[in-house]
Amino acid sequence: LDLLYDAGFRMFGLSHFFDNEACGSAHGVEKGGLTPFGKEVVHRVMAKNMILDLAHASEQTIDDVLDITDKVPVVVSHTGVRGTCDHQRNLKDDHIKRIAAYGGVIGIAVFDTAIGETSVEAAAKAMRYTADLAGVDCVAFGSDFDGTVVTPIDASGLVQLTDALMSQGFSEEDIYKIMGGNFLRICRAVLPKA
Repeated sequence: LDLLYDAGFRMFGLSHFFDNEACGSAHGVEKGGLTPFGKEVVHRVMAKNMILDLAHASEQTIDDVLDITDKVPVVVSHTGVRGTCDHQRNLKDDHIKRIAAYGGVIGIAVFDTAIGETSVEAAAKAMRYTADLAGVDCVAFGSDFDGTVVTPIDASGLVQLTDALMSQGFSEEDIYKIMGGNFLRICRAVLPKA
């Protein structure tokens, strides 16, 4: 963690597709929570004021992190919500509310397991659900444009997502927050001042 921090990294994810020494993954076998080592890692991330990314974390890991996190911004960089797509990887309502209460941000992705289908309309619907549940300040676009998932748009098609957000009744200010403003707020809280 020290090496990553010294190299300039300011966001840290605990898990991906497998349970590991720190915690359980939403895709893992055990799907457990934080291990004693994982708790140490979270405390070190907090001490360094890094952003903690809970994408792919198991439900128990999310609960454990939120139980001990008091000052570090928590994000879920790319996910969906169970209120619109019931998938093991997606966030339950209580997790959405708790992350929002901490001032965290939830990035809604645009691939089918996150939103139920591959369309910008489904992503905008998930964003509307999240905003109605916990406020627009916790909602963001979590692209996951890494080439391993099928998405209805790439960066050149963001105007289509903007149109879908307008169709869901989001204001211009809301869309600014969703399309980057909310993540920028988190980044500004942890990045060194220039």
